[in-house]
Amino acid sequence: MKAAIYEGIDTMSVKEVETPVCDDNSVLVRVKSAAVCGSDIRIFHHGNARVNPPQILGHEISGEVAQVGKHVEKFKVGDRVAIGADVPCGDCTFCKAGIGNNCQINYAMGYQFPGGFAQYVLLNQTVVNYGPVQKIPDHVSFDEAALAEPLGCVLNALELAPVKLGDVFVVIGAGPIGMMLCKVAKAMGAAKVILINRSKSRLEIARTLDIADVYVCLKEEDGVTAVLEETDGLGADVIYTSCPSPKAQVDAIHMAKNRAYINFFGGLPKDASKVTLDTNIIHYKELFITGAHGAMPIHHSRAVELIASGRIDVKPFITHNFPLEEIMDAFAMAEGHSGLRVVVNP
Repeated sequence: MKAAIYEGIDTMSVKEVETPVCDDNSVLVRVKSAAVCGSDIRIFHHGNARVNPPQILGHEISGEVAQVGKHVEKFKVGDRVAIGADVPCGDCTFCKAGIGNNCQINYAMGYQFPGGFAQYVLLNQTVVNYGPVQKIPDHVSFDEAALAEPLGCVLNALELAPVKLGDVFVVIGAGPIGMMLCKVAKAMGAAKVILINRSKSRLEIARTLDIADVYVCLKEEDGVTAVLEETDGLGADVIYTSCPSPKAQVDAIHMAKNRAYINFFGGLPKDASKVTLDTNIIHYKELFITGAHGAMPIHHSRAVELIASGRIDVKPFITHNFPLEEIMDAFAMAEGHSGLRVVVNP
């Protein structure tokens, strides 16, 4: 098969490799769509302790089952499936508690297990038994199904910093994830959604998609001031930082209403992850500050259901498609922020 092989920092090439062998407990999937995530780009440029090159990246995947091991009962040849990232080991304390994204082994497709930037992806026994693999109905396109993975991460985060009916909801960072957060928050009953971003072009894309109620460009105005003006000086009920910005995390607590929820959704670069916060604000306002990382298979399943039902339309987030042979162009497009989700179709 053809696969994009990550060979080390800033090095990836498309080449012919052996098609994975499907054993009695595995499933082989013909990849139809694999979206480019920001974490794929970070691995490409900076590496990752869980990724040992040569490896196939890509964890927002969909495709069609091509082979099924004789002991596998969950799937059959021809099934259309969506495949997520985080794979619980199934045995540790966290996995048994139903929070497999906190598994200390932390298996993931495109990390320890070969991912979706290839013509075929093998789902090993652990993935088949415990992983985020969902059947998708015929009316859901493979491109849409691939986006169930980031949508599942949004659902996990919104359990940790939930939205209530009538809340003012703020997202700092207008990437595809930030926009998904806004969409789901509206569906959950947020009364006012405020989207903040440094790039005006991204905000204009969001505006054309009717993502939010209020748009704040940080090149033109101060985010904290804008949120306070929109809330009569009280602040927002729920705030998400969906960008790799230390300042966004600092600003979040300054724009928070008393007893607000703040979620640090976007991770920071390792050399910029030490952030100084005024903890007196957290103390006196009784703020709830949470993090969010990945998702559990149940979130991936719910994401597929939301997409299939039409409650959350992810089609507008898919702005570019590339064949596998042009994966470096796909990465460049995703990194350049000129579109939203970029999908590779092997």
